[in-house]
Amino acid sequence: MKGDKLFIFLFLTPAFLIAGVFLYYPFFENIVQSFYKTDGFFNSTFTGLDNYRRLLSDEIARGATLNSLQLMLYVAIFQVGIALILAVMVDSIKHGARFFRTTFFFPVVISGAAIGLLFTLIYNYRNGLLNEILVSLGLERVLWLTEQSSLYMVAIPTIWSYVGFYFVIFLTAIGKIPDDFYEAATLEGITGFQKLTKITIPLIVGDIKTCLILAITGSLKIFELVYIITRGGPARSSEVLGTYMYQKAFVDSNVGYGATLAVLMVVIGLLLAFVTNKLLKSEEVTY
Repeated sequence: MKGDKLFIFLFLTPAFLIAGVFLYYPFFENIVQSFYKTDGFFNSTFTGLDNYRRLLSDEIARGATLNSLQLMLYVAIFQVGIALILAVMVDSIKHGARFFRTTFFFPVVISGAAIGLLFTLIYNYRNGLLNEILVSLGLERVLWLTEQSSLYMVAIPTIWSYVGFYFVIFLTAIGKIPDDFYEAATLEGITGFQKLTKITIPLIVGDIKTCLILAITGSLKIFELVYIITRGGPARSSEVLGTYMYQKAFVDSNVGYGATLAVLMVVIGLLLAFVTNKLLKSEEVTY
């Protein structure tokens, strides 16, 4: 028994060391820096809660937070919702399932920077794909990235890029449901939609909860798509916490305030994950 514990300790030690060095230490160091006015190198002055007071009165930070929450709502509804619909549809077909799995998952393996560049070209006013289609149909060109539409235009590639990730999770979860459940439901005269609402969804609600938590926390880390497509503009209409934190920490060399914004992102993520977990709290279904 002691030998087993020793082997367990030896195998887990590298993982704990890596997590401590690259995850926990930077996280706590970030919290410490949020109490300083610092450029991240040599010029550091302890300011106490000044950065947090500034955060409370920062209109740009407030707007970026609202944009992040709005983007989070789109992701939670459409990214997870579309993934669930696609998983149910693919699970119901007998031929071509592998093709659809590969097709839907493909955007996940593309880097966010590449997707950002792709949609920058699609939205381009002069020779972008969308405007070229409009011109070929005899219509006028459209300025896609405006103050009113920029956040929606950023949400589209954000949703598209990770639908395949949740699609695979849902498809795997649905595939583990025994066929006996559906056969018994058919004998009872339950229709296809009723099978979805009374059998499939209740049995994978734990996976739905997991995907929602991942989508909510992941949406707070969105940076490259927004930065490449709009850089937070025009007029900060698509500014999110990730891009604003980058600007303050690396462009303005105000690492202390950037660290404060990072703490805000973590707090919002933890709170929303906790609320989501409570709202979707359910006992584990065994079958």
